[in-house]
Amino acid sequence: MITPVILCGGSGNRLWPVSRASFPKQFAPLVGCETLFQKSALRSLGAEFTNPLVVTNSNFRFIVKEQLQAISITPDAILLEPAQRNTAPAILAAAIYLAQQDPETAMLVLPSDQMLHEVEDLKVSLKLGLAEVARGQIVTFGITPTYPETAYGYLEIPKPVKHGPLQPIGFIEKPDAARAQEMVKSGSFLWNAGIFLFKAKDILTAFETHAPDLVKQVTKAIKTSKDDRGFYRLEAEEWASVENISIDYAIMEKAQNLSVVHLACGWADLGSWDAIWRESPKDNEGLTMSGATTSIGCNNTLLRSDSEGLEVVGIELNNIIAVAMTDAVLVADISRAQDVQKAVDALKAKNATQASAFLKDHRPWG
Repeated sequence: MITPVILCGGSGNRLWPVSRASFPKQFAPLVGCETLFQKSALRSLGAEFTNPLVVTNSNFRFIVKEQLQAISITPDAILLEPAQRNTAPAILAAAIYLAQQDPETAMLVLPSDQMLHEVEDLKVSLKLGLAEVARGQIVTFGITPTYPETAYGYLEIPKPVKHGPLQPIGFIEKPDAARAQEMVKSGSFLWNAGIFLFKAKDILTAFETHAPDLVKQVTKAIKTSKDDRGFYRLEAEEWASVENISIDYAIMEKAQNLSVVHLACGWADLGSWDAIWRESPKDNEGLTMSGATTSIGCNNTLLRSDSEGLEVVGIELNNIIAVAMTDAVLVADISRAQDVQKAVDALKAKNATQASAFLKDHRPWG
């Protein structure tokens, strides 16, 4: 059996104004009816999976519970982080929690902001990964790149490329455009999916070897955690001292027992509006529309209204993102989608409420 570990504590500023610190992208229905978080939970259903373990920020605890209830999924547990500390502490906390029950538990770590297609093909990759896990390997999944994306991390793999598990040569973090083009052309690089598979005991051994101070910090936070109406709240004072570091930097770039398995299914990291445009249904002119929107002669454009009664009208737009909410509107060239973070920073600098909060808060009572 595999225990899915769903990470959903991030903020996702590049999908502003729909995604904000108070209600980030993973909880919004950006593509289709379900939210990205719900899609992550639904794809981990099946006889080979246990109920998921969710790691999230304490501010999102009721959102997580409500969205799981809406799709009839009961979590194994919901671990609450008092503050964001990146993926390494979150994964370590989940591993310590699960190892207390069974150190042989196979953990499938899933980010909550991705799209996976052909989920049956995912199970083929998981089968290959489980064979590696059985011999003590830490498995990371890679995707054959289809274009030179600069917002993703890459895995360098040996040539000739084979279908089975590979020993990675190195990690490359978010290359510039020229470097990304070279890597895609070479055929010896994969996108780093940020999806991992390992036994709880093996990832704990890796942390003890490569990040022993982090183990001490997170262990204290786990030992002093409190059961809060079905949530497991990590102790805030101990968690405040935990290092903010990604799993790639803490473990994956250092571990010797690392295997790369090719992810057979379709994959997309929905971290920006151009990614949302690519993954959304489009007409023959490359136009995707959501909510109250009207297009006149638009091409390769995303029009979206998330405000009832607010109509977004585009006339002869090309390669444009136009997203409207009650209190904020974003209009940008698709090629500048990664710069939305700069807009959020500019709003924060002028103390604009819209930078991080909505007009209405999400609370358990509404």
